[in-house]
Amino acid sequence: MRAFRDVLLCSLVGVTIGLAPQALAQTATLDGKAFVADAGEKGKAADEKGDVITFANGRFHSSACDQYGYDKGEYKATPAGDAIQFEVVTLSEKDGRLVWKGTVRGDTIEGTFVHHRKGWLLNPNPDPVEHWFKGKAKA
Repeated sequence: MRAFRDVLLCSLVGVTIGLAPQALAQTATLDGKAFVADAGEKGKAADEKGDVITFANGRFHSSACDQYGYDKGEYKATPAGDAIQFEVVTLSEKDGRLVWKGTVRGDTIEGTFVHHRKGWLLNPNPDPVEHWFKGKAKA
């Protein structure tokens, strides 16, 4: 019985160690990539042009969001066929929260982000606003 338990334990440890690099690779699959993108409210033309979106050290950054006080956010990346899908939340103490979902395919990036604006006295619970973004790899 003890031998069976030892074999089972070694097998579980081996599987866990074998999967660890794969899990880490999924987290950092976009690191080192940068894109220049345009964005706008859903159903409208772009009102933000030339946003530089970067992925580094497991974190996502949108340069256009700096002016609103948004921090970098940890992203989660998942392979999806010939593409990589990602999700990230970025926060701003003064402006609110952005929830990003996107896809990188080759040298293109596209997706959506939902702006959950921070409430204030006359509008304590503003409606979230959905935006789109689309761009190409930075040269």
